[in-house]
Amino acid sequence: MSRYHKAANLVGVFAPVAGFVAAIALLWHSLVGWTDLTIMLLLYVATGLGITVGYHRLLTHRSFETHRAIRYLFAIFGSMAVQGPVLHWVSDHRKHHAFTDEDGDPHSPHLAGGGVAGALLGLWHAHTGWLFSAEGRAEPARYARDLLRDRGMVAIDRLFLFWTALGLVLPFAVGFGLRGSVAGGLTALLWGGLVRIFLLHHVTFSINSLCHFLGARRFRTSDESRNLFWLAPFSFGEAWHNNHHAFPTSAFHGLRWRELDPGGLVIRALERAGLAWDVVRVAPERQRVKIPA
Repeated sequence: MSRYHKAANLVGVFAPVAGFVAAIALLWHSLVGWTDLTIMLLLYVATGLGITVGYHRLLTHRSFETHRAIRYLFAIFGSMAVQGPVLHWVSDHRKHHAFTDEDGDPHSPHLAGGGVAGALLGLWHAHTGWLFSAEGRAEPARYARDLLRDRGMVAIDRLFLFWTALGLVLPFAVGFGLRGSVAGGLTALLWGGLVRIFLLHHVTFSINSLCHFLGARRFRTSDESRNLFWLAPFSFGEAWHNNHHAFPTSAFHGLRWRELDPGGLVIRALERAGLAWDVVRVAPERQRVKIPA
């Protein structure tokens, strides 16, 4: 990993942290309003679905098919989440599934040794530390050949910094337009930009760390994937992680009626509207085979 990429990851991870700290400090002076929070919520949903429905279920696992324009739109929204260019995100995640919780997994929390120290080091590595290490990172030429053949997707990948900037300019422009002042634009940028990125980062990072360390294991898998019910609403269903590792190509991570899966609901809505097809479902009999006796 080059110094440029390490520096870019440092900025991408810790600038939102600084923004979050500043936002909390400013809350003491009530420098936030419903406009800022609405902008933050709308962009959180759009970019969060860009990750879970776009980057993950559609592009990484091919759990459904859709029109090219919708594929590109999801990839753009995912890029605005500032979790890395689409080809590299997909490559790293496919390698994660190929070597889950074994040597070669880019972000397993179980490869740092035993004891409390090993657990803490492993959780740090899985949550954030792996972003600053070249070891274990996946090459798109090996893990994302299908996407490399898509010129539009390659262009979206190369324009990652543009989409990152757009995800910051957009809340500023909306805030400025609604309030008619630079201050209004800046508070919207703070909440709809930096705070939104911070929250979505650490929800997604928790899938890599906490969902391989804590929670329930409904299905037998060869890894340490877990379901964390309380994280599911904020992660758009990604926290049903044991379900996902048991059936990686399933379009739906919530496999029971009480397992809230907003990402799956979006895919179902697209399917009903004729905008998604070849949606992968896991039949109940397939599920029962992997449930421990």
